[in-house]
Amino acid sequence: MNIFEAVLLGAVEGVTEFLPISSTGHLTIAEKLLGYQIDSPDITAFTAIIQSGAVLATVWFLRKDILRIVPAWVRGLLSAEARKDPDWRFGWAVILGSIPIGIIGLAFQDTIETTLRSLWFVAGALILWSGVMAFADHAATQVRHEDDTTWKDTLIIGTAQCLALIPGVSRSGATMSAGLLRDFDRVTVTKLSFFLSIPALLGATVLQVHDEAGNIAEGVGWVNTLTATAVSFVVALFAVTWLLRYIAKHSYAIFIAYRVVVGLLLIVLLATDTIAAK
Repeated sequence: MNIFEAVLLGAVEGVTEFLPISSTGHLTIAEKLLGYQIDSPDITAFTAIIQSGAVLATVWFLRKDILRIVPAWVRGLLSAEARKDPDWRFGWAVILGSIPIGIIGLAFQDTIETTLRSLWFVAGALILWSGVMAFADHAATQVRHEDDTTWKDTLIIGTAQCLALIPGVSRSGATMSAGLLRDFDRVTVTKLSFFLSIPALLGATVLQVHDEAGNIAEGVGWVNTLTATAVSFVVALFAVTWLLRYIAKHSYAIFIAYRVVVGLLLIVLLATDTIAAK
């Protein structure tokens, strides 16, 4: 990998991480088009690690909320009176909602990093999950808001997040769809998706750095990995801001249509042997 490819992949990650179009799916496609073996240990680790740049952009974007929620959660551990604060409940809700993907991710790590990296899975997931997103977008009443969030809501949404371990589904697409089916408004489900991404993706980064540091050093290289991470941070700052503004006034229709087009195009490329599945 050269520095220009690292910048390109970082930009792809930054743009797609929080849009419901699957960042892992797009990174996998981009990596394949650049000629990489997409299920090799260094590439799968690289793909997971550079997501931390986008997550840090989310932390920065949500910093005021985080600086309010974390102290409220800590106070609730020490005081029964403090547990009446909605931020105490929201903090616990995010923690509980983050547990399912940690369990499933560890249990099926090998399958996720090998079998599911096939571009056939990416294409199928892009198209099939678009149907779920379209149904959720149409069926949602959007009568509930951020203050209505409970641990049950985030546990359900966090469980749906596990489906994003299949490249092409989209973590944000899965969590947003589940949130809409819980009758939250689009802005609320988008912010919930942001919050749930923080422990999930940072946890994945720590695990990959611990397990694959040697493969990264011998393969794509740490300079390229850190460069891509930094680029994803900068690009994601703009993407997050744009997405919340867009979702406040529009449905997910444009993302659904885009997913279907990319999925169908990918199937054509695979079926004609223009590109290989792995």
